[in-house]
Parts: sequence; C-alpha cells; structure tokens
Amino acid sequence: MRRYVLSSLIALAVVSLVSAPAFAQAPVTAKPAPAAKTWIMPRTPDGKPDLQGVYSNATTVPVARPAYLGAKEFYTDEADKVASAAQAAAGRGGRAGAAPRPAAAADLEGNGLAVHYDTSQFGLGGPTVKRAASLRTSIITGPEGRVPAMLPEVQKMVAEKRAYQQAHQWDSAQNRPLAERCITWGFEGPPMMPVGYNSTLEIVQGQGYVAIVQEMIHDTRVIPTDGRPHGPAEIKRWMGDSVGHWEGDTLVVETVNYNPQVVIQGAPVSDAAKVTERFTRIDADTITYQFTVDDPKTWVKPFSGEYNMVHIDGGLYEYACHEGNYGMANNLSGARATEKK
Repeated sequence: MRRYVLSSLIALAVVSLVSAPAFAQAPVTAKPAPAAKTWIMPRTPDGKPDLQGVYSNATTVPVARPAYLGAKEFYTDEADKVASAAQAAAGRGGRAGAAPRPAAAADLEGNGLAVHYDTSQFGLGGPTVKRAASLRTSIITGPEGRVPAMLPEVQKMVAEKRAYQQAHQWDSAQNRPLAERCITWGFEGPPMMPVGYNSTLEIVQGQGYVAIVQEMIHDTRVIPTDGRPHGPAEIKRWMGDSVGHWEGDTLVVETVNYNPQVVIQGAPVSDAAKVTERFTRIDADTITYQFTVDDPKTWVKPFSGEYNMVHIDGGLYEYACHEGNYGMANNLSGARATEKK
C-alpha cells in the first residue's frame, strides 16, 4: 500500500512538472503596432506651404540619360542601378571590381569642370554631401532624357563664338566666362542645376515673397508671390525676372527677361526664353523640384527636368570668389608678355 501511494505521488509530480510549462506558455494576444503618424504639411502664418530650410540639391543622377538606357526613366531598384553603373563603367573601358573614382571628381567632370582637387577633403562634395535617394536615370525627363538640339542657326552662332573665344580668350577680362569673372554661375539658374560642390541653398519665406539663397557665389533670388506682373522687358537680368504663385501646395515660378549673355545647358538664351519651376514639399525632408525650359528661338522644342532636394542641418558656408584669386591677373599678364615676344 505504502509503495503504491509513493508511486502515485511520484507520477503526479512528473505530470505536474511536464504540464506546468504548457500553462505558462499560453498564447498572448500581441498588441498592434502603433499607426505611423501621417505627415502634415507645415504652413507659414499666412497659410502657405512652409518650404523654408537649408537644402542640398547634390545628386549622382546625370543631367542627360546614358544612351544605352533608351527611354528608361527609372531604375527598377538599387540593384538595377548598381548593375547599370557597372555596365557603363565597362563601356568606358573600366574593369569589374575596380575601385570607384572619387564622387567629387566625377561630379565636377560631369559638369564640364576641370578637376584640380578633391573637394571631399574640404567637406564640399563627394561622400561628405547629403543626397536625396533617386532611381531616376537622368534629370532631364521624357523618353529622350536629354536636352534637345539647338536650332541650326543657333548651332552656327555657338560654333562661331567658340572659335572666336579660342583665339581671343585672353584679350581682356571681359572675354572670360561669367563664372570666372564671379558674375554668375550657369548652375544657379533658373533652372537651378546640381553642381559638383557648394550644392547648398536656403529657402526663406515672408508674406508675398519667397527668397532662395544659393551657396555658390551667394546669389539670392527674391521672388514675389503677391500677384504682380513681370517687370519691363527692356530690363534684362542675370537670373531673369522671376514671379511666383501658388497652385495648391506647389510654388510655381515663371522667369523671363534674361540677360542675353546667359547660357542654359550650353546654349545662349533668347528674348523669348521662359523657364517654369515647380517646388513641392513631399515630406519633412524633401522638396521635389521640376522645371521646363521653353525658348523657341534656341531649341527645337521645350524640355523638362526633375530632381529632389533634401533638407540638411547647418547653414551656408561663406563663398569667396575673387578674394586671393591670382589666376585672372596672372593669365592676362602672361598673355601680354607673350604678345610682346
């Protein structure tokens, strides 16, 4: 009897030990994840979308789409983008697995500038610059993905001017490009195009106005949005005459009356040139920038482009152009010395 009771107690203890975890592991209903907060467009005191802040418009997206991509406007994903870059490198004589060239150097060469130093050393470009993610294959949109051809008469004029410039480029300071003379950079626009360094801009708003300050050369566009018309056509400006208005939550800016010395994408603009820009804030950190260039006296048809600007922390750096610039004086004096010989 005693043996039976002891056996029963042992069996009960074993059953209890085995069963206990089953009760401890009873399913618990998981709490639903908190719903993501919906981003709400911030607004200025007068109710307009608040675009203010410091942004970078640096990008690795080329202005013109590589020819081998055809009409493909977007990469499928990042893997597709990387594979395409590798294919392009191979087409240029690159080799698989080769170390990538410095981003700053690639940016500068892509914009037609001579590479004389690595801007990433000074926090100006390359991996030190924040860029908005993009799967675009080119800034210029549409099936061609490139700036259209200039009219034949414009092509002839550009070729003649280039030949003259080659022979007389050091005659005087006035024969040097506008950027070299610290007057204006073509990248400043409009349209505003990404550049290899100093790719920072600040947007400030007030009632009836939007101002855009660019780090490159520190030019500022003051754009009225109070319904006023453009100024007199006789007054030509380096950055044109810009007037803005709001279409819903998008700032639309139309610019006319460019100085005839202004060049857009390699072509001199005419008195018929008009650039339309659209600024749309799509989230807390991003503004989508779109533009259309329409000059029937210069190109065979209008063209458009698009890229994203990303918000960054910090302000604009000081831009010094002629300070400590011995290049202009040295080049001109060298040309005069050559003439005397």
